[in-house]
Amino acid sequence: MVNDTTFKKKDALVVFSGGQDSTTCLFWARERFRSVEAMSFAYGQRHRVELESASQICKKFGFAHRELPLSGFAELGGNALMAQMPVEGKGPLGLPNTFVPGRNLIFLTYAAAYGYQKGIHDIVTGVCETDFSGYPDCRADTMIALERTLQLGIEIPVKIHTPLMNLSKKETVELARDVGALEALAFTHTCYEGQFPPCGECPACRLRAKGFLDAGVVDPLLARSHSI
Repeated sequence: MVNDTTFKKKDALVVFSGGQDSTTCLFWARERFRSVEAMSFAYGQRHRVELESASQICKKFGFAHRELPLSGFAELGGNALMAQMPVEGKGPLGLPNTFVPGRNLIFLTYAAAYGYQKGIHDIVTGVCETDFSGYPDCRADTMIALERTLQLGIEIPVKIHTPLMNLSKKETVELARDVGALEALAFTHTCYEGQFPPCGECPACRLRAKGFLDAGVVDPLLARSHSI
């Protein structure tokens, strides 16, 4: 990892879903880089609410934001984030059926291509291999290999930053607190069912709740939902 003191001379692009992890990364990046831009992807996901959350957070907290359309994932189908199917099943290879094959690889490739045009070589993503889901495109070895592939294929010094890679959900909540992201987390979206207030029952809701409980921090999203 590059020493933090060198970041202030650079700009960063954050792959931004509007969820808890990417919002934490957005504020992590703002503390370290000269300027930060967020990039979200409209890839035919089951619930557009996450894109609405991303736009709202960036407007409210002063981040430049670009939403990029991506087609093809919906046509491929076969997972619960693209189609109406239960979110707790298993896919054909035993991974959770919320796994969208190739999604993070494609997002980061597009981000690097956009960075090429803008002179931005530092890309931040909220992937985490300690997450319960075990998605293979969230592992450190995948990110290392993809970073090297992008460096070779685009011929710019791409650096993929993964500040959450080895953190538990408890530690992610603590990091969000430390970088001043808690207020923004009130406007994030995590629920696989696309609900607000969140359903509290899907795997994503349960994992989020455990992180806040273990950290001893009240989830700002729940606090906001109770105030409405």
